[in-house]
Amino acid sequence: MIGVSKNIALYLHIPFCRRKCGYCSFTSYACRQADIPAYLRALKAELAQRTNGESVSSIYFGGGTPSLLMPEQIRDVLDTVHTLFKVDKGTEITTEANPGTVDEAYLRAIRALGVNRLSLGVQSLNDSELNLLGRIHTAAEARTAVRSARSAGFDNLNLDLIYGLPGQNLASWRETLKETIDLNPEHLSLYALTLEEGTSLYQAIEENRLPWVDPDVSADQYELAEDLLEKSGYKHYEISNWAKPGYECRHNLVYWHNGEYLGVGVAAHSSLNGHRLSNTSNLDEYLAAFANGLPFSPEMDEEIGVGLQLAETVILGLRLDEGINLNQIQNCYGVDVVTTYRHQVEEMTEAGLLECTNGYLKLTPRGRLLSNEVFWRLLPEEAAVKTG
Repeated sequence: MIGVSKNIALYLHIPFCRRKCGYCSFTSYACRQADIPAYLRALKAELAQRTNGESVSSIYFGGGTPSLLMPEQIRDVLDTVHTLFKVDKGTEITTEANPGTVDEAYLRAIRALGVNRLSLGVQSLNDSELNLLGRIHTAAEARTAVRSARSAGFDNLNLDLIYGLPGQNLASWRETLKETIDLNPEHLSLYALTLEEGTSLYQAIEENRLPWVDPDVSADQYELAEDLLEKSGYKHYEISNWAKPGYECRHNLVYWHNGEYLGVGVAAHSSLNGHRLSNTSNLDEYLAAFANGLPFSPEMDEEIGVGLQLAETVILGLRLDEGINLNQIQNCYGVDVVTTYRHQVEEMTEAGLLECTNGYLKLTPRGRLLSNEVFWRLLPEEAAVKTG
């Protein structure tokens, strides 16, 4: 059981895909859709073991490709959540979806179930770039998905885009941005391509079949996005996220404010009662455990000490455009951040990465580009060793 937590964000991992994308290192399984019914039974069993009637501030179906679930399966999961948790009428309920897996009838059906926020994995509006990424949809299908979402009644729409692709130039990125702005989503998440060993795209670059990503071009693309989106009325409220006023993602804000969240499903992570937990990333192990009626047992359970909790609160808060409220941190932890991290703050302020204004410590525009350089300097020594 969760214990004393009163208000949490709920994440539901749906690890199924039609095909694995060339850049994807997330836990997902292609060609195993036949396991979805058994997986949803296991998911509901885990939920039943890990609740104590808490309130949920947000519900997020992530993946994988959650839009591979049929509407009646989404209804079944949401009914379980409503039975086990307190869910307010205005709770933000998001599902991720891939263009090419949804049509207007499907979107209308899940909207009627209470899903009120849709996140479309568009990634690009250039067919050659989509092919490079290994996406299953075309740019035309992405545009159709946006139109279908509007017709189905979605008025809170996020589009995911990826920049920093091998061979992608500034002009191509500008065209994608301009067309995306014309689609008028309420929210945008823009991610620099991250290449991890074991992915097919990483291997292609290693074997010189594709050019290495130029970090200077990626930085130019990021700055172009900042400029164009600001002019179009989007607030850059987090390093990788832009929103029209009032449409910031409430679920993700829980993460960035270092709040408590429960993650259920394969490879899901939780942060509860001073502990960080993670589930097995092995689908077969997960299915077997709940099929056999075993009690929930996380693969990892790490107690978060006060020092690490402070550091994570500072680091996650610095991801936000507003930065961290120094008075709030002092009231919560009894420490002065500027004094505690005096050497780091002075060094990074001098380097033009941090600034302190009106009681807030925040990243500068240059600091957002080099945020990882800031974050690792703020970790306690033992945590830095683990992540280094």
